[in-house]
Amino acid sequence: MCGIIGIVSQEPVNQALYDGLTVLQHRGQDAAGIVTSDGRKLYLRRDNGLVKEVFLEQHMRSLLGSMGIGHVRYPTAGSSSSAEAQPFYVNSPYGISLAHNGNLTNAAELRKDLYMQDRRQINTNSDSEILLNIFAQELLKQDAFYVRPEDIFAAVEGVHRRCKGAYAVVAMLTRDGLVGFRDPNGIRPLVYGVRETARGNEYMLASESVALDAQGYRLVRDIEPGEAIFITHDGKVFTRQCSDSPQYNTCIFEYVYFARPDSIIDNVFVHKTRMRMGHKLAEQIKRVWPDHDIDVVMPIPDTSRTSALEMAYTLGVPYREGFMKNRYIGRTFIMPGQKQRKKSVRQKLNPLHVEFRDKNVLLVDDSIVRGTTSEEIVQMARDSGAKKVYFASASPPIRYPNIYGIDMPAAKELIAHERTEEEVAQAIGVDRLFYLSLDDLVAAIQKGNPRLRNFDCSVFTGEYVTGEAADYFVELEAQRNDQEKQKTGLRDAAIDLRDSD
Repeated sequence: MCGIIGIVSQEPVNQALYDGLTVLQHRGQDAAGIVTSDGRKLYLRRDNGLVKEVFLEQHMRSLLGSMGIGHVRYPTAGSSSSAEAQPFYVNSPYGISLAHNGNLTNAAELRKDLYMQDRRQINTNSDSEILLNIFAQELLKQDAFYVRPEDIFAAVEGVHRRCKGAYAVVAMLTRDGLVGFRDPNGIRPLVYGVRETARGNEYMLASESVALDAQGYRLVRDIEPGEAIFITHDGKVFTRQCSDSPQYNTCIFEYVYFARPDSIIDNVFVHKTRMRMGHKLAEQIKRVWPDHDIDVVMPIPDTSRTSALEMAYTLGVPYREGFMKNRYIGRTFIMPGQKQRKKSVRQKLNPLHVEFRDKNVLLVDDSIVRGTTSEEIVQMARDSGAKKVYFASASPPIRYPNIYGIDMPAAKELIAHERTEEEVAQAIGVDRLFYLSLDDLVAAIQKGNPRLRNFDCSVFTGEYVTGEAADYFVELEAQRNDQEKQKTGLRDAAIDLRDSD
């Protein structure tokens, strides 16, 4: 999962892009990058680290121009070297920069085709560089000296024909304008907004609406699945549907975990959705365990707070904050490597012993992925004096890998894979475990927008909307298991050290 942003303005955009990426930091903490244009030249800064670490004053001063794009990266495969920080750039045609959120499932095939058919060499292991070169090649086929909107849309149609998987994209043509598009299934989110100023309208594209809110942009709407938008450097806006068969298959995990609660995705308020998830989960507990002995409901901060509060209200038991969070530790779910995730849990959360002592505690989390975090937190609750520890997940059991840009890699690393709910409860050490049903999760989202009939629920069901072959999963598991990440991390550290000499 990554965060992307693009701005066309009437004034310098360096600070606005920085501020937007800071708001989207929850979507990626591995690397950050910004590229700007003054209409003739590009100015690029990208590196590993958080936004505040990558962009110092001297870097901000060098990012000139009133148009630009930005990216925060969260790696799901391959290298974590700064060479794979985005945006990427290719000089032909027109000078294109691109930032991408998602994952191409036919990247290996495309890499081969780019070399054999298009004579384009890919320099990194990133599928985003592949996507950039596919877009560039399709735009080159239009054979126009000046870029027209119809050329952009024809190129995006070509991308849709060639690329499989999930992709939300912002791209910039150095002299011409900003491009945004979304895969035909709409798996990854992309919105656009406008801000009226005395000097003219300014436009922003972003992964989530909070990036617009933070800077006074008015949310216009989501980019539709398969749709493309082209905003010229002087503020003219063109949109077109570029897919023959677009349909909504939005990633359901955006609502469960990734998106900020104050975001709106596909016209659904994430906060309200999580409230409905908590209500439905509490009603489920009341049905199966009407004489429960739960003394207190506690969230595992931060994502589950909304659901936990609604659960406490529906169950009629007190809500308490039992864990204090160190906000200077990143999201443990997206940390590379099992050891680092496990170590970070106790650095990140500190229990308030008085809230646990001699109580039957219901802990609420948004999901259970590998189980590492859950097991550690359950033990912390017991060490703090809880009599019994129950656990509620505001999503169904995660049993299958995610192939669309979320780090749920090897199936064997997922605690619910080939385990019953009772076995998961035993593995994480709880007295009783509750999962929200998939039907209830879907209903909680659909109430906000009945137009959303289908979702990417592959991590729960194992059904993939883009229809991958079995050998793809074997290859993916080899690339994305924790052992391979640890090896890759060591190689990257050696490369970075060598490059710094």
